[in-house]
Amino acid sequence: MSPVATTVPWAGHVPGDKGYRRVLAALACAGVATFAQLYSLQGLLPALSRELQVSAAQASLAISVATMGLAIAVLPWSFVADRIGRVRTMGTAIILATVLGSLVPAAPNFQVLLILRALEGAALGGIPALAIAYLSEEVSSRHAAGAAGAYVAGTTLGGLFGRLLAGPVADLAGWRIGTLSVSISAALAAVGFLLLAPKPRGFFPVRGGGFGTVLARLLPPLRNIKLLALYAQAFLLMGAFVSVYNYLGFRLEAPPYLLPASAVALLFLAYLAGTVSSRVVAGMAARFGRRAVLLGSTTVMVAGLAITLAPALPVILLGLVVFTAGFFGAHSIASGWTGMLASSGRAQAASLYNLSYYTGSSVVGWAAGFAFQALGWSALAGGLAFLVLLAAVAAVVLLPSGHPKT
Repeated sequence: MSPVATTVPWAGHVPGDKGYRRVLAALACAGVATFAQLYSLQGLLPALSRELQVSAAQASLAISVATMGLAIAVLPWSFVADRIGRVRTMGTAIILATVLGSLVPAAPNFQVLLILRALEGAALGGIPALAIAYLSEEVSSRHAAGAAGAYVAGTTLGGLFGRLLAGPVADLAGWRIGTLSVSISAALAAVGFLLLAPKPRGFFPVRGGGFGTVLARLLPPLRNIKLLALYAQAFLLMGAFVSVYNYLGFRLEAPPYLLPASAVALLFLAYLAGTVSSRVVAGMAARFGRRAVLLGSTTVMVAGLAITLAPALPVILLGLVVFTAGFFGAHSIASGWTGMLASSGRAQAASLYNLSYYTGSSVVGWAAGFAFQALGWSALAGGLAFLVLLAAVAAVVLLPSGHPKT
């Protein structure tokens, strides 16, 4: 008797197989293409401020409008991906963003630069909106947390690469050429993503339904109090994080430090602490629980902010490393937890997390500039520490404290 054919549900790639390695490698390329472009101007804000004759808070809009464009676009991208697939959507987003990013260095004035950055950010929204959903569908659920940690680690390297490349090039040839060099590198990374991403096996397109049906997929995550707590983590912690990196360069380029742009770019080497912590916390969460590790990470962030209050440059840099390690540990836990808690509308749940994350980057990252300009670094650090503590309170009150799978 011939065997009966059965359809075995897709269980996902596991560590050690070729598909798993290709998924992570493709997302690493996507992380470089996305975060190198998104934040390439962050280390150049003092130079941009001087050349275009705008204040520190105004210069920070070059970051804020891009992250706000991304925040607004993550939900539309998620709906597109539900129909045509995660990989096709992310590929389209990367290509479009790279084209727009190459136009930024040619902006004739600050207003045009902001428009191009907003459009670039909107295009980039297709990657972080879908990366975690893509991982959840293509990687075994037993290894999804570790894969999410690897992806977050890759995004730190992408952001670090863009900043480290742009700063020294800007010292030699100006901020426009520095930005262009990042766009060229992002184009190469985009090609890497398109070549490496394996054919999706866990994706099933959503067919039919009008606009109301589409919006209805947002209701389950918006009714989930645990997910709302994670969205609060995203908004508050990312707002604090981007504010530190937006304005620390202004502090260190001014007396008594007087660091050049190339030296300020080296501040972003602190991202390597995040590369490590985002991987380490996955194992810690399995042992101690997600909430405990999340709270530990936010405590580390506050400690790092306190250390940056010291006047000595080496101590400031130590504080930045500690703060960065804490942030990426918290972000890795919160973003991976979002995918686990979403029983339906997974792409929309992940997109709402990213909406909160980049709205925090935009709103807090811009508004913090006024505190820095008026009151200095100590007041800014104190205000950001308060936001981090608010995130911790939300976690204590609203998130489960039991087994990591809850």
